[in-house]
Amino acid sequence: MKMRTLERLLRPKSIAVIGGGSWCENVVRECRKFGFDGELWAVHPTRAEIAGCATMPSLNRLPTVPDAVYIGVNRNATVDIVRELAAMSAGGAVCFASGFQEAAAELSDGADLQSALVEAAGDMPILGPNCYGFINALDGAALWPDQHGLETVDRGVAIVSQSSNIALNLTMQARGLPISYLVTVGNQAQTDMSQICEALLEDDRVTALGLHIEGIGGLGHFERLARRANSMGKPIVALKVGKSEQARRAAISHTAAIAGSAAGSSALFKRLGIAEVSSLPVLLEALKLVHVTGALPSAELASMSCSGGEASLMADTANDRSIRFPDLTETQTDLLRSVLGPKVALANPLDYHTYIWGDVDAMSRTFGAMMSGSASLGIVVLDFPRQDRCSAEEWLKVIDAIEIAAKQSGKPIAVLSSLSETLPETIARDLVNRNIVPLCGMSEALEAIGAVASCNRTLPENDILVPESLGETITLTEHSAKDVLSAYGLQAPKRRLAHSCQQAVEAAQSIGLPVVLKATGFAHKTEAGAVALNLGSLDDVKEAAIGMPASSLLVEEMVSDALAELLVGVVQDPAHGYVLTLGAGGILTELLDDSVSLILPTNPAEIEAALGSLKIGKVLKGYRGRQACDFPAIISAVMAVQAFVSSVPSEEVEINPLLCGEDFAIAADALIKCGAEYER
Repeated sequence: MKMRTLERLLRPKSIAVIGGGSWCENVVRECRKFGFDGELWAVHPTRAEIAGCATMPSLNRLPTVPDAVYIGVNRNATVDIVRELAAMSAGGAVCFASGFQEAAAELSDGADLQSALVEAAGDMPILGPNCYGFINALDGAALWPDQHGLETVDRGVAIVSQSSNIALNLTMQARGLPISYLVTVGNQAQTDMSQICEALLEDDRVTALGLHIEGIGGLGHFERLARRANSMGKPIVALKVGKSEQARRAAISHTAAIAGSAAGSSALFKRLGIAEVSSLPVLLEALKLVHVTGALPSAELASMSCSGGEASLMADTANDRSIRFPDLTETQTDLLRSVLGPKVALANPLDYHTYIWGDVDAMSRTFGAMMSGSASLGIVVLDFPRQDRCSAEEWLKVIDAIEIAAKQSGKPIAVLSSLSETLPETIARDLVNRNIVPLCGMSEALEAIGAVASCNRTLPENDILVPESLGETITLTEHSAKDVLSAYGLQAPKRRLAHSCQQAVEAAQSIGLPVVLKATGFAHKTEAGAVALNLGSLDDVKEAAIGMPASSLLVEEMVSDALAELLVGVVQDPAHGYVLTLGAGGILTELLDDSVSLILPTNPAEIEAALGSLKIGKVLKGYRGRQACDFPAIISAVMAVQAFVSSVPSEEVEINPLLCGEDFAIAADALIKCGAEYER
């Protein structure tokens, strides 16, 4: 059944509040405090009023069908009320009650009751259950059971959270961020986060989206949301928390250990052009940035301050980040010298000293000169004095100079306070109104800038490869895995199975010495003593076979002249798709901690770029005069793995190591875990 639009629920002309608890009283109070100018009704069978609002004894006594309903009664009554509202064709409802799917471990009927709730709603949209609701700060509608810190705004960012308490905390921010909507999603029994976000994007007054995510439900919905936001030029900033048990499952391979849900979510966000941040403060800073500037074309900054200490802090804080401070051009140097004189050392970050402090014309010319280069964003480090003890009159002149320089250069400029306490909210709000970004804290601000600047604005044409449910799985032997992948284009060594010492010797003689001998059935062969390398004589083969901890043996040609060892693996991550991991391979994979993840499908250009981002990428390209590896062969191996996963539903595929040489890329070991129904 197709759900009706969320328009009436999120932007209501009439609101009904059902229930008599303190939470229902607060919904009435907050709507009035917010200045909601639509119809506001309370429904209760016995009380005469709720927070000063006269009550109706039942829904059928309402003067008209409500657009939005806050249901603040117990979980069983919630289901009955939702059914009644759906029959009335109400616009939608917020289900506050808990005790549904989220409590299935404690309440035997929790899951069944949630299913009953969804059935009762039919095509009427509901939020929750087990959620606070939402605040529409554009139209003054607050279906919210607690106090909050928002004020009405004309435009701003929308924030959607899977935690009601975190959402409440975000309303209390005093950083100057204009919030247009704040929505909590609860159990997402019917309406998921992506559907809510898509509805919010359609409001022209929403400038960007901020997401607090515990887990992504419908991968297809989420991709559609990202593509819609990208096409509208409305950036998404996401804070992803938590690691799923499935992603942390006990692994028999290196890939599953490396490519957990954190790697998967980061790769997904990167693919979809979503700015990922690591904390709530950075989320707020990034949202301020995109609200004022939109997407940033690069992470090149022009930093300006009247202190050498601040200039050094900026440079140090940006170290090991994607932030860049481009060198000054000759033109910039000439312009700056004409304003600052001969005593100031000219560089980026710039310490312009205090010679021009209080001179709006000189400061605007200085800032303008710094913005005449390649930087995409200007940063003026400026900490304001305490408002209760000091005067900020001279500091306000700096803002005037910034505004002039920004308008003349056509590039955005931010004010950055090194401490969050030294950028008062009143000044931050004024900065936003002047299209100047107010940023708090160097570390948080620079992380936010890097996250926003790194977003991909041209999304891949191919949709994400959505994993299928596998059911029972099987693990193919190494020999079988290599046979299977070879059919998709993977190169593997010549090999034969042997079930005795004599057969091993015969296999080695047939393949040609030197050979590798492996005992089958071991995930980590080196630790188990289940592999012998570079056996150069038949006697060596016989001796190694006798000492092997298994009777079934794999005899392979010994691949010489490898210049590097890579790991190529794919893990099915139901929340994020198929996660491809590329990294330094061999027995030191975890120790080297050198890997990068992509979401399938990918292409040769993305694979080559990912390999180049690795530390071992320098070795692949020929480090210090050494021979370069065969990149086309490496890419062909990765594409072979992708081709298999695209054809055969798999839980995991790993090549480790992929031996890379001057003219080859050969799989020395292979693992496949796929659906039990797969037959070669």
